[in-house]
Amino acid sequence: MVIDTHCHLDDERYNDDIEEVILRAKEQGVERFIIPGADPKTLKRAVELSQNYSEIYFAVGVHPYDAKNYDKRLLEEFVTHPKCVAIGECGLDYFRLPESTEEILKEKNLQKEVFIDQIKWAKELSLPLIVHVRESSEDSLKLLEEYAGEMGGVLHCYNANEALLKLSDKNFYYGIGGVLTFKNAKKLINVYPKIPDDKLIIETDAPYLTPHPHRGKRNEPAYTKLVAKKMSELSNVPYKELVKSTTINATKLFYKLK
Repeated sequence: MVIDTHCHLDDERYNDDIEEVILRAKEQGVERFIIPGADPKTLKRAVELSQNYSEIYFAVGVHPYDAKNYDKRLLEEFVTHPKCVAIGECGLDYFRLPESTEEILKEKNLQKEVFIDQIKWAKELSLPLIVHVRESSEDSLKLLEEYAGEMGGVLHCYNANEALLKLSDKNFYYGIGGVLTFKNAKKLINVYPKIPDDKLIIETDAPYLTPHPHRGKRNEPAYTKLVAKKMSELSNVPYKELVKSTTINATKLFYKLK
C-alpha cells in the first residue's frame, strides 16, 4: 500500500475527473490520500471528498500565502471531524515578499504569528503538523524548535536544507515528492541519503510538481510510483520494501488513518 500524504484533490482541476484520478491511483497501489488544508475556500470540498471516499482524509490549516485571511474560528468546526488527521499546511514562505523593507518585515511577522498559532493549536489537539518551508529554513527551524516540542509533523516538499535534519529527533518526517526526479534536483539527491529511513514519507503535492517524465502536465497521486522508484534507486532499497517502510512511517505520523 502507498499513502499519498499530500495531494490537493480539492483543487478545481480535479472537479471533472476525480473518480478516474482515484481509480488510476489505486491501480498503482495508492490506497490512502491526505488533502492538506491550504485554502479555506476549498476546505468544504476536501471534507466532502473525505465523506464520499473512504480512502481520503484531510487536514485543516492555512498556507502562509493566505496568512492575512487566517481566522481559526472558521476552521474549528472541521478540526473535530473524524477524518481530520493533521493541522496544516502551515509554515513560512519568503519566496514572494513585498519590495519595501517595512512591508517585508510586516509580512514575515504576520506569517510567523499565524504559523505559531497553528503550531500551538496542533499541540492542543495532539495532531501532527504539515509544514510548508520555502526560503525560510532558519526561521522555520527556530519556531519549530521553540514551539513544537516533540509533537512531530512532516516537512512537506523537504527543501534539502541539512539544518532541518535535526528535527528528525523531534518526531518530524520528510515529505519526498516529484522534485526528487527532476534533473536539477542535485541538492536534494545529495541530501536524500542522510534522511533517516524511518522518517521518510511519500507525497505528490498534486496537481503541482509533477515528476519526470510527465513534467508540465497535471500531477496526480498515481505518480507516487515514480517518486517511490526514484527513492528506491537512490537508497538501494527494493521498491516493495521502500513502499512498505514509508507506509509504516506515514501511519505512525498520521495515527488517525485507518
